[in-house]
Amino acid sequence: MSEFKKEQFPKQHQDEQPGKECKMNPAPVYKREDGVGCNKLTDKVALITGGDSGIGRTVAIAFAQEGADVSIVYYNEQFDAEKTKSEVEELGRRCLLISGDIAEESFCKYAVDETIDKFKKLDILVNNAAEQHPQESIEDISQEQLERTFKTNVFGMFYMTKYALKHLKPGSSIINTTSVTAYIGNPSLIDYSATKGAIVAFTRSLSKALLDIEVRVNAVAPGPVWTPLIPSSFSAEKVQHFGANYPMQRAGQPVEIAPSYVFLASEDASFISGQVLHPNGGEIVGS
Repeated sequence: MSEFKKEQFPKQHQDEQPGKECKMNPAPVYKREDGVGCNKLTDKVALITGGDSGIGRTVAIAFAQEGADVSIVYYNEQFDAEKTKSEVEELGRRCLLISGDIAEESFCKYAVDETIDKFKKLDILVNNAAEQHPQESIEDISQEQLERTFKTNVFGMFYMTKYALKHLKPGSSIINTTSVTAYIGNPSLIDYSATKGAIVAFTRSLSKALLDIEVRVNAVAPGPVWTPLIPSSFSAEKVQHFGANYPMQRAGQPVEIAPSYVFLASEDASFISGQVLHPNGGEIVGS
């Protein structure tokens, strides 16, 4: 039985994306207090975009529990990023913080270069950062919004992979964050859902392209998860009922998503590439 109960969240809203975890009530659960790693990622180096909070934070901590050093790319949420860094360092691992906009190709190159300069290698790339802007109708989606959403969610993933690739070796892993919306759609997140569908196709195509060099490429498609993107995207009233319409009748916590990333990054998934895992609260989707 899950320790996480069905609950309504207090009404809340943040005016700026991608949102700050330090302002959320209740705070997302990003680690298990009794969490003990199994050395699945000993001395590996991971670069995680959007690693300051939400799913990115919990993945950074889970990787550190498994013995990895992490490089965290984030936009401008300095307080959240510093908190994640301290959590990683408390586990005895190193953490590099890199602030910038992954929509810019030059920054993506810089982030990879800084990671290599600090850690001298790269074993795992987690393309996780994203943004979303709900609109009642496709007619309300401006050219600026459409381009911005694709630049962050798809272009940034493409650029990060492009510059990380030459540093990856046989056995390395790329993990992309897509979404349940790629499979079931969302009428108020048409552009966001389209980017997440593109990520599924990107994952499958890249997987086939990298088989010869033995780099695995997979994705995770979370359902509703309590992260800063939620109060910074939706009204206070919608936040209050977030996740209640899914089969488990609740939103997931970031800590419930992290094991999928650990699995795909580790040798446990050595025979898996081009696939998508679905931690989504019981929603049945095509794979």
